[in-house]
Amino acid sequence: MTRTFVSVIALLAATPALAQSNPDQPTVNDKGETIVVTASRSGDAVPVNQLGASVTVLDAQALETRQTRIVSDILRDVPGVAVNTGGLGGLTQIRIRGTESNHVLVLIDGIKASDPYQGEFDFGTLIADSDAKVEVLRGQQSSLYGSDAIGGVIQYITLTGREAPGFSARVEGGSFGTYSGTARVAGVTGNLDYAISGSYYNTDGSPASEYGTVDVGSERVGVSGKFIWSPTDTFKLTAVGRYSHTEADLAGFGADPLHSPPAPNPAVPGDDLLQIALDAPGSYFTNEAFYGLLRAELVSLDGRWTNVLSGQIADTTRDGYTANIRDSGDHGQRLKGSFESSLRLGDDEISHRITGAVDFERETFRNSSPASPFFASFSGERQTDNIGFVGQYELTVKDRLSLGASVRHDENDRFADPTTFRVQGSYRLPTGTRIRAAYGTGVKNPGYFELYGFDDGQYIGNPGLKPEKSEGWEAGVEQQLGRDATFGATWFDSRLTNEIAAIGFPSTPVNLATRSKQHGVEVFLAARPIAQLRVDANYTYLKSSQDEVAEARRPKHLGSVNVTAFSNDERFSSTLTLRYNGAQVDTAFSSIFFRGIRVNLSDYVLVNLNAQYKLTPNVSVFGRVENLTNERYQEVFGYATTGRAGYGGVSVRF
Repeated sequence: MTRTFVSVIALLAATPALAQSNPDQPTVNDKGETIVVTASRSGDAVPVNQLGASVTVLDAQALETRQTRIVSDILRDVPGVAVNTGGLGGLTQIRIRGTESNHVLVLIDGIKASDPYQGEFDFGTLIADSDAKVEVLRGQQSSLYGSDAIGGVIQYITLTGREAPGFSARVEGGSFGTYSGTARVAGVTGNLDYAISGSYYNTDGSPASEYGTVDVGSERVGVSGKFIWSPTDTFKLTAVGRYSHTEADLAGFGADPLHSPPAPNPAVPGDDLLQIALDAPGSYFTNEAFYGLLRAELVSLDGRWTNVLSGQIADTTRDGYTANIRDSGDHGQRLKGSFESSLRLGDDEISHRITGAVDFERETFRNSSPASPFFASFSGERQTDNIGFVGQYELTVKDRLSLGASVRHDENDRFADPTTFRVQGSYRLPTGTRIRAAYGTGVKNPGYFELYGFDDGQYIGNPGLKPEKSEGWEAGVEQQLGRDATFGATWFDSRLTNEIAAIGFPSTPVNLATRSKQHGVEVFLAARPIAQLRVDANYTYLKSSQDEVAEARRPKHLGSVNVTAFSNDERFSSTLTLRYNGAQVDTAFSSIFFRGIRVNLSDYVLVNLNAQYKLTPNVSVFGRVENLTNERYQEVFGYATTGRAGYGGVSVRF
């Protein structure tokens, strides 16, 4: 910790810094409009109905009424988002608009949270806090955030003490030996806003192998704190800290002569079985992560000029065990410093916002796996430095017309220096119709595992990889239906070049010469036709292909419906959730040469039903049934998923 602390101080002293977003902003503005902070580098909250980009906000009420315990579950209700998990506690990946899982930038309270070594964020490690919201910004956003934001940005934000004051706690238990709980204390004391929360989730799980008997369970712990000190009207200091620890069982992976399906057209005689999940007692992994942010904001010129200095850290360690013996491990650390200056001009009729920013980022990686002598060159510590320069302009005219443009140039000591940009616009007609459009480019640098990772005898990294690049557009229309309903549709089209894929045996990642194409339509409906009913629905059609061949784990059809009914006094509520995942292809592996073979996964519908009743204004009881119809399905080939499950508990709030 001493080395880490010194590194952060040195980084802040030697480099300018930029707050990636402002974690202090509320969910709605004083007009009652839903607002987001992820779409602007100014740190200002922007109304959703003034953005040319596609954005979805899952507020604290949505997380509560759908009884969300793992954040990835509610992301299934976002247009364009596909979720894949290899069972309880397993790696959970998010794909937006057909891009790869490591093409999604993940922020937690303004902190870049992806594992620096793995190159992506494991959503299976993120437990839902008592009071939080999620912002999902879709489309290329590298002009704001640099590498990783090809598919979009997901930001998880815990609420401030001013937004959700008091004490709250929840305990529950249920199927598969599951028990969990959360506690939070928050409020405002003088000029200090504080919010401290803790979460715990434990499950014995169920077999990941369809033919196995060994349960695959997990234990997850999360602790977070957010403190905002405002000694004057013009100065504010924000500190955020988060710690998470996950220990999860792992299934084995191999061919079972009694149950493995045959490989079509085997490459050689005997290469005839596909590998599937198998029982593997004593196999598990641990994932430990620490995230921290310090943000200082100074406002001058009667609120028109804001300057922000910030620094952040993400430190992750992952270890894998087979037969209770450690056989893999890695460590990654990201230090980030930023400076942001934003000037606001104009008045209530016409307003301009001009933002300039500089980012400095250093990522350090170390493969700590016990390596054979042949692969010793892939071990050791390496680092990558990147400096990004950002310019953004935003124009709003009479709250009807909004235009925006942003450009970013990155200087990287390992890869070519890219320049990315984005333009977007939105216009609201007097009829309640809003039209919007955007065009942008994105970039994704290869991760450490792709460059230097190895799996003894099966995978070798490629230090010569080039960054992936993307460009695309979207056009959308939204219609306000009365005061309490909105319907919208978005068309999008993107092209990805230099796509990284592993080929051969042992497999090695390479930049493909062909283009990957993603295009489709997203449709949503949000309505509260009467005070006692809330309806949220969405549907996505997606075609994602590489050289006209469908890409893995990108279903062509996705959709969900959430219907929440409230009693007249709102003491009782019940939510029915239906989530449809269309048929998709996946990659299986043969038993001898570990070659990739395309397989088909069937579509499925998951039905959840829950209810909550307030015994008193401060005490509630709740229960839910997940996978009500006991659907049998696979999200990852060869891995079983859980059947019907029931949970119940009690919550208090003072």
